[in-house]
Amino acid sequence: MTTEELEQLMVQQPLGLLHRLARGRIPRHFRMGKRRLIEALLRHSADNRSGFESDLQALIGDRAQRDRQQPHGRQHAQPAAHSHPGRTAASKARVHEPEPREPGVTLGAFLEGIGVPEPAPFVPDPWQEEALEALVETDVIVSVPTGSGKTYVAVEAARRAIDANRTVIYTSPLKALSNTKFTEFSRIFGPEQVGILTGDRQDNAQAPLLIMTTEILRNLLYDAAGGEIDLRLDQLGLVILDESQYLADPERGVVWEETIIFCPAQARLLLLSASIGNPQDIADWLTHIRPSPCRLVRHARRSVPLRAGYLHPNGKLTPLFRTVGIPPGHGHHLHPETLRLFQQYEQETLGHRG
Repeated sequence: MTTEELEQLMVQQPLGLLHRLARGRIPRHFRMGKRRLIEALLRHSADNRSGFESDLQALIGDRAQRDRQQPHGRQHAQPAAHSHPGRTAASKARVHEPEPREPGVTLGAFLEGIGVPEPAPFVPDPWQEEALEALVETDVIVSVPTGSGKTYVAVEAARRAIDANRTVIYTSPLKALSNTKFTEFSRIFGPEQVGILTGDRQDNAQAPLLIMTTEILRNLLYDAAGGEIDLRLDQLGLVILDESQYLADPERGVVWEETIIFCPAQARLLLLSASIGNPQDIADWLTHIRPSPCRLVRHARRSVPLRAGYLHPNGKLTPLFRTVGIPPGHGHHLHPETLRLFQQYEQETLGHRG
């Protein structure tokens, strides 16, 4: 089989099958889309093409066999339900009941509880206090969901560094975000304490708290490495890298890498992200190249929970959740087509995770 034929064969397969094929072959394959996964598998198969083709054909054969058996299994499912002596009349009737005309849940029930919470005094979460305490001794990566309060850590850490007469640099990947943070931090610290440096804006460039894009900081570090003296870098006490998941960006990730590598040893690094895929790997890397071990602070609980729903074309609304583990007696609330789509998604996309 030529490389082109092998590639075309993999293109025709579902993503879940390709992830099963990648087990033991491609590290962190579950993070890849279909195109990148196929490219990685083709590179790996170059060393043992015959064995790779054999494994692929075996997986395809197993899937075809399951597809042939599945309709047969469904044909016997209903008679088995009727023949069971313990079935009640209600449970038997449910097997043949017509498709419900009402949605799985009403819109009011789905939106219940959403609104502005009651005012309450601010109390830092334990992970926020942990991050601030760790910054006294070492670099910190904060990996928490959106809306959890990463900005509080950045503001409080900046306040402590400024009180110690150290310069603070806050970076973001976007000029629009830098402008927003400049306005926000100016309101918190006062306009005289905050400056901004972007490609088209320079205000209060000698302020103790400087907002800039990551590329600007990288260029300042380049200049310092070439011998150009910058007192702001000599007094640098804290560098905040917001949206640090850009480390994985194919085109711009090198900017974040070089910024971290060239960052002065006396400055603490604070990396913030809600979507970084491998924070422990990044923490291990920082520990290897920086003078002190890096602390990873993470948690998964959302302060503002997401509530996802699925609106079927027929107008039925159901909560979007995994069908695995649905309590007995609740599955019939889902529209049959919705249930089928969820189960297909789990089999092809989530099944490879075990």
